[in-house]
Parts: sequence; C-alpha cells; structure tokens
Amino acid sequence: MRVAGTWRLLRARTGRRVRSWGHAWRSSLQVRVISTTTAIGLVTLGLVGAYVSERMRDSLFEGRVEQVLEESARSTQQAQATFDFSAATTGSEVSRLLHDVVIAQSSGGSGEREVFLLSAPGQSSPVSVGAAASDRSLDGLVSTELRIATGVGGQHWQSVTWPTALGDEPAVMIGQNVDVPVVGRFQLFFLYSLQAEQERLDFLQRTLALAGVALVALLGSMTWLVTRQAVRPVRRAAEVAERLADGHLSERMPVKGEDEMATLARAFNEMAAGLQDQISRMESLSLMQRRFVSDVSHELRTPLTTIRMAGEVIHASRTDFDPAVKRSAELLQTQLDRFEDLLADLLEISRFDAGAAVLDADGRDVRDVVVAAADHAFPLAERRGSWLRVTLPDKRAVADIDPRRVERILRNLLVNAIEHAEGTAVEVTVGADEYAVAVTVRDHGVGMSATEADHVFDRFWRADPARARTTGGTGLGLAISLEDAHLHGGWLEAWGRPGRGACFRLTLPRRAGIRLTDSPLPLVPDDAEPPPAPVVRPRTDPASLPELDDERHADSRQEVR
Repeated sequence: MRVAGTWRLLRARTGRRVRSWGHAWRSSLQVRVISTTTAIGLVTLGLVGAYVSERMRDSLFEGRVEQVLEESARSTQQAQATFDFSAATTGSEVSRLLHDVVIAQSSGGSGEREVFLLSAPGQSSPVSVGAAASDRSLDGLVSTELRIATGVGGQHWQSVTWPTALGDEPAVMIGQNVDVPVVGRFQLFFLYSLQAEQERLDFLQRTLALAGVALVALLGSMTWLVTRQAVRPVRRAAEVAERLADGHLSERMPVKGEDEMATLARAFNEMAAGLQDQISRMESLSLMQRRFVSDVSHELRTPLTTIRMAGEVIHASRTDFDPAVKRSAELLQTQLDRFEDLLADLLEISRFDAGAAVLDADGRDVRDVVVAAADHAFPLAERRGSWLRVTLPDKRAVADIDPRRVERILRNLLVNAIEHAEGTAVEVTVGADEYAVAVTVRDHGVGMSATEADHVFDRFWRADPARARTTGGTGLGLAISLEDAHLHGGWLEAWGRPGRGACFRLTLPRRAGIRLTDSPLPLVPDDAEPPPAPVVRPRTDPASLPELDDERHADSRQEVR
C-alpha cells in the first residue's frame, strides 16, 4: 500500500509538471522559441558530433592498422631472415630458435605487442616442435578463421578484444607465414593493443561533448536574450491593449529608440489616440441621442395628455356623430393608446441606455407571475382564435426577481406568440432546477428563419416589413424584454423555423450573483424536426377494376384509395 501511495504521488506530481509545462508552452512565445531553438540545436549538434566522432574513430583506427601492418611485415621479414641463416638441425635447436625469435620480436615495435609462432594447420614434420609465444595465455585470441586465411598466404589481420587486469582493450591480430628449418611452415602472429588510440578517441569525444553543451547553452542564452528583446514590446502592447479594452483609453506604450519596435509603439499609440477620439465622439453622440430621446419623450407627454383629454371627450360623444366622424373618433382613441405606449417604451429604453434602470428584486414564485401574464393574454388569444395552454411544475419555483419586469417580459412574449400563431395553440411551460428558473413560450404559426431569430430582439425590427401589427405593438417590446432579462442576469433566447412556429425561452437565476451555464428547459422544442414524408402509393384506375355489384364496387374503391 505504501508503494502504491508513493506511485500515485509521483504520478500526480508528474502530471502537474506536465500541465504546468504545457500551459507555459501555450501561453508564452518566448518559451516556445527557446525550446524549439534548443531542441533544433541539440539535434544538429548530436548529428554533427556523431559524424565527427565516427570520422575520428575511423581515422585513428585506420592509421594505426596501417602502421602495425607495415611494422609486422618488417618484423616477419626479420624473423624469416633469422630462420634462413639458422644452422639448427635438431628438435631442441629448432625449439630454442623459435623461442629466441619470439623474444626478439616481442621487444621491438611501436607500443605493446605480443608474438606467437604456431605450426601451420595441416603441416607435418619429422621433428616434433611445439609452438612458441611471448604469452601462452593469449593463444586463444588467434581465431581459427584467421589461421585458415593466413595459411593461404599473404598478410591477414583481425580485430580482437585483449583481456587485461584493467579490463578489456581493443586490439588487432596480424598473421603471416614463415618457413622454419627442419620443421617446415609456421605462422607468425603479432597482437597489437589499440588502447592508446581508444583513450585518445575518448578524450576527443569528451571534448566534443563539452563543446556541444557549451554551444547549446550559448545558443539558448542568445535565443533568450533576442526573444526577450522582441517579446517584451509585444507583451507590453498586449497589456496596453487589455487596458484599452477595459476602458482606460489614455493608456499608451512607451517609445524608446528608432528601431522597428519603436515604430510599432508609435503606430500603436497613434491608433489608440484615434480610437480614443472616435470613441469619445461616439459617446458624445450617443449621450446626445439618449438625451434627445428622453427629452422628446418627456416633452411629448404634456401635449399627449392634452390630446388624450380632448380625445376622450370626443370618444365619449361619438354616438352623437355621423358614422364617418364616429369611426374617426374610435381610430383617434386607438392611436392615442398606441402613442402613449410608444412614449412609455421610449422612456424605458432611454433609462436602459443611460444605465438608470433599477431592479426591485424580491423572492417570488415565478408560477404566479406566469399565471398573471397568461390571464392578461387570455382575452387576446380568444379574439385571435388561439388556445393558450400553461404547464406549471408541482413544486414552487421561487427566484429573486422583479415581478413587474418579468411579467412585462412574459406579456410581450405572449402577445408576440398570439400575433404570429395564426389561430394555432400557444404553449407556456415553466421549469426549474437548483440554480435557475425558465419559461418557454411556443407557438405553431408562421415561424421564422435562424437569421431572423438573430435580429428578433432588435429595436423596431420586423421579419416582414409589409406585415402590420394587428395588436398595436410599438416595435420595442422584445428589445425591452431582452434588457429586462439582462438586468436580472438572465437570458432571453429565440428559436424558429419557417412554417413550424417559434419558441422563446426566458432563463433567470434563482439567486442574485449566480452565473448561468445551462437552462432547465430546452430552447429547441421536441417537435422541431419535420414529420416524415407520407408514403405515396399509386392510385389504381377504377376503370381497370373487375365488374362488381354496386356495394362491393364501392368497398373496393375505398380500399384502393
């Protein structure tokens, strides 16, 4: 269990380090450039180092082999000369001669070497003479393959491993035939150690590795310095851009020198100054527009009140007028109501634009607000021939809301749905979860496209400009409803498809400060997909049917149809 706990701890630490490195890689241009440059430098130096090391090894080995081949050839000639001038005739004299030659040759040459005199394979002699060697324990280094190749004639060599007290050393074994008096052909082998060359190669490789490490460190340092000089102005520009985005329009980049970065800083500052000027102008224009709308709305209320009073007097006496004047009085009253609603909506919009809208939130059951809005819309639905269906959850759906604003949202949605339902049913559904309360208003009327759904909350927007507002809307209801939903920290969304109706969803947080991530009710209805196309079956011509009596004939026609 302790081992498993330690493994989990190491795995968790490794995962945190990998995630931290991954975050640094994604978020820092300097880290990516330094890492990439260092990796490329390591790979390049590794390839160059391997190539140079291999060339040095081959050069040292080939040079040493050529040297010992020449040296062994001279030594073999000297030994053959000794055998040629020897007067040995007995086995003991030949053995002493072999031993003297081995001793004489082992002491000469460049570097450490061992000498072996072995009888040639298949050689028969009337005198029995044993082999001679400077170190009989190394006879096994002479391989059978080398002895067979040497027996053919000429000089042959083979790389071998020389075991010593300090460890194995690289070596080369060289063989050549010699003729010995009385006993015939022998094979003379020289064993040369290549340990000095190996040590020289190891030193060169260590030097090359240290030089590579130093070059990588120098490359990384130079890359860090260069990227730091290039990234710092960019990072500073990003910080200034974030400050500008947060509303600090007077923020500027410091300008130093006359290089490309200084040019970038000056251009950035000029752009920021231009943006500040344009934003200031737009804010002034927007403020003037909001003041104009607010002032006009307020100023129009006084003449509207006077006109309203006069209109009510005329409307109350309409029975005494002839039909044309009576109809004009009724139209005047209707348009005055619409004018008053429009002024009220303009005042509300101006409050939203000025940031003066206040939310009077209270813990209320959203079901009660929905029922109140539905009661207000029932007469309109009855006049338009639409059936209004309200589905409420069994449990209370309490949320911190402004009942007046939420009811206004629902009234606007219901009036809009009834107007476009064209006599079909309008469904209102309430749903709630732990964090939010949602209300959907679904109609099955003309519907709208996805592009139209994106603009349905725009002020004074209509999907069909030629379509008249039969319910006397002002064109600002859905825009005000969207602002009311945002004031609660909620959502107001729309979905629609041509010929399949539309659905509006209002989602409100149950408590102030909750950030919505999902809604208890879906925006797209379950019946949003079109029904499958009916199977078209071929109709049979009644004339082709057989003659039947009238009753059976009628039944057959019905079945075929």
